[in-house]
Amino acid sequence: MSEPKKILVGEDSSVIINLTKNVLAFENYKMTAARNGKQVLDFMEKEDFDLILMDISMPVLDGLECTKAIREMEEEKKSKIPIIAISGNIHNYTMDDFRKAGFDEFIQKPLDFDKVLATVKKYLSA
Repeated sequence: MSEPKKILVGEDSSVIINLTKNVLAFENYKMTAARNGKQVLDFMEKEDFDLILMDISMPVLDGLECTKAIREMEEEKKSKIPIIAISGNIHNYTMDDFRKAGFDEFIQKPLDFDKVLATVKKYLSA
């Protein structure tokens, strides 16, 4: 049996973290939660992940700045990790804006967890 895929979730809402963890557990994904962008970067330095779900609006370091920092990492495996933006999108960013910021995909809040799972599978089954 192969190792479960590891997903890092950058999200400051406990409710969304818990719901996401439950949904991902159904597919045997291992989830680690970070409450802000700085914690995301700290986790990235210590271990490898297969995918990141990243909230845009977080304290300390927001998702946009955090994603830029990840894309600039020296280690190619880490800098190329799939990053999916999750956001209420109050700034009305377009998919093009998200791509320019370094995101691979965008999922609108409130989250449709069927869509979250389908999007995660799309990137992790490749």
